Formats: sequence, C-alpha cells, structure tokens
Amino acid sequence: MAKRNATAAVIGAGDYIGAEIAKRFAAEGFTIFAGRRNGEKLAPLVNEIEAAGGTAFARSLDARKEEDIISFLNDADKQAPLEVCIFNVGANVNFPILETTERVFRKVWEMACYSGFLAGREATRLMLPRGKGHIFFTGATASLRGGVGYAAFASAKFGLRAVAQAMARELGPQNIHVAHLIIDSGVDTEWVRQRRVAALGPDALNDPDALMPPASVADAYWQLYQQPRSAWTFELEIRPFKEKW
Repeated sequence: MAKRNATAAVIGAGDYIGAEIAKRFAAEGFTIFAGRRNGEKLAPLVNEIEAAGGTAFARSLDARKEEDIISFLNDADKQAPLEVCIFNVGANVNFPILETTERVFRKVWEMACYSGFLAGREATRLMLPRGKGHIFFTGATASLRGGVGYAAFASAKFGLRAVAQAMARELGPQNIHVAHLIIDSGVDTEWVRQRRVAALGPDALNDPDALMPPASVADAYWQLYQQPRSAWTFELEIRPFKEKW
C-alpha cells in the first residue's frame, strides 16, 4: 500500500456505509479519521484497517455540535493534510405527519442538514489555504422527493442537497470538488433487512440484487475522488440494476 500524505475524514462512520468508505480510502493510502456518536464502536474498524497496513484514528463525535466538528477536523488535519471529507450521517425516520413531533423534526434536521453544513464549512476552512480538496455528502431518494411519512427526513435531505450545491458552485472554481451522492436504494444493512422483512414478508431477502452492498457505495465515492477537475460531477445517483425508478 502506497502511503499518502493526506487524510480522509469520515463523519458518520457507521458499521456499514461509513466503515466501507473508510476501508476503501485506507486501502488507497489515506490516513483515516473516523467519527461517530460512540467512538468505542469504531475499534473493530480501526483494527481491520491497521491489520491491512493502513492508518486509522477513531473519535466520538456529535456532528450537531460545532465545537465537536471543529475539533474533529482540526485533529484530522494535524495527522496529515485533510484532502477528503465525507459526510455520511444518517437520520432516516418515518412518521405520519401527525406523529412527527417538533422534537423529531428538529433533531432530524440537525443530524442530516445542519451537521452537514458544519462539516462542509469547517472542511472548507482547512482546504482553501492549500487550494485543493474534496467534500462529499451522502444523499438519499428523499433528497429529491418527499414520500409518505418522510416529512422530517426529506426536508433535511433537501436542505443538505442545497447546502452541497451552493458549496459546489462557490468552491469549484477554487479547486475544491464538492459532490452529492444520491443512494436511490435500500442499502444492505441489518436495519434495512429487518424493515424489508417486516414490510414484505420472509421472502423479501431472497433476491441478493435487491439491496445495494455498502462496498458499492464506497466504490462510488472513490470514483468521484478520481475524477479529473475538467469533468467533475456534482451529483451522482446510484441504484442496483433491479431498483425501480
């Protein structure tokens, strides 16, 4: 593995998508800075990356807190220059509109939109002086349309998309690639599997092509990173070939 003098920060490094992103960039020689609410849960990821010859650091992180984001990204930048920041915080909840409390709506917005703004702004602050960088945001089907029960989630994801688009237009001419990845599919996680079985019955998991492997999401982010600046993508939609859309 060829080591790079560069850090990739993953905000929202959960057990599935976030972990695969971290492993993908670690395999390409990046120092990994991974953050999630409970940093102790990152120990297996760090051990796996280090066993493969990579370098990774884990932190507990509440992405809704400005001081936590600032500290996290500054610490990442001290290990090696921050070159990639991927915001992957999830907040997927479903409530009928009359059951969507003020607290739920606000917390989902804080998690999926406000914290993305904080992450993007602080990554920009570190990247601009060096005149290069990559800031990527994880979106969802809800980034483009509001579905039944998704008033809170869709409004937050719409907002995150707007933040990303505004940043891309401002920062692209300054050699910072901002991209928004729309995952138009259920991702193969334990939570999604349980939901599919509850909604569709015990045969819901019989088709292995119905869900997107987390590693495929990580590959999409790596492809975005590799794009030449003469052909940068702002928004990339990905879905399994069997997904109806």
